[in-house]
Amino acid sequence: MLLASLLIAVAAYLLGSVPTGYLLIRIFRHQDIRSFGSGNIGATNVLRSGGKGLGAATFLLDVVKGSAAVALGALLAHVLLPNTSIRDMEALAAIFAVIGHMFPVWLGFRGGKGVATGFGVFLVAAPWAALAAISVFALIFAFTRYVSLASILGAASFPVFAWFLVRGDRSPFFIAVQAAVALLIIAKHHQNIHRLFTGTESRIGAKKTA
Repeated sequence: MLLASLLIAVAAYLLGSVPTGYLLIRIFRHQDIRSFGSGNIGATNVLRSGGKGLGAATFLLDVVKGSAAVALGALLAHVLLPNTSIRDMEALAAIFAVIGHMFPVWLGFRGGKGVATGFGVFLVAAPWAALAAISVFALIFAFTRYVSLASILGAASFPVFAWFLVRGDRSPFFIAVQAAVALLIIAKHHQNIHRLFTGTESRIGAKKTA
């Protein structure tokens, strides 16, 4: 069981650590996204660098890799651990996929903030809660134009939605992973939180002053 769980964790980490934003900018613009804006490899920084299409593609691919990691974890668990809770193995894959995105081995463990990948992992593991949380993100962003604030509140809302919307087997590990992923995403936004409090955080679509 230990080796099978380790295989699931490693596979999920490696899938999550694929630096999609970095690769897209490198392939299509022959540039390093880490040299722009915040230096982050996520969709928001890709968008801010002037790549609207690439920003959308980064978000979509980050969602897909998160979902794929959890689906693969479930498949491996079904084959290798038939007597173990599939939901627990999905949770194991979920947290390691998010960790992989945040701390990718390929980029010196400096990755993104995990919002899109976090949405992707729970789109498979807890779909209704994930959709509810992304709705919170969309509403906050529509009213404020702050991606960071929308991400923080969307992440914070997910465990609450999961508590009410997830049915069936809900082990302590599964619940703990939901909270851990949300806390990781919020912690990754610590600089944004500081800028929000000091009034220096930038909005998407805001006009730059001369």
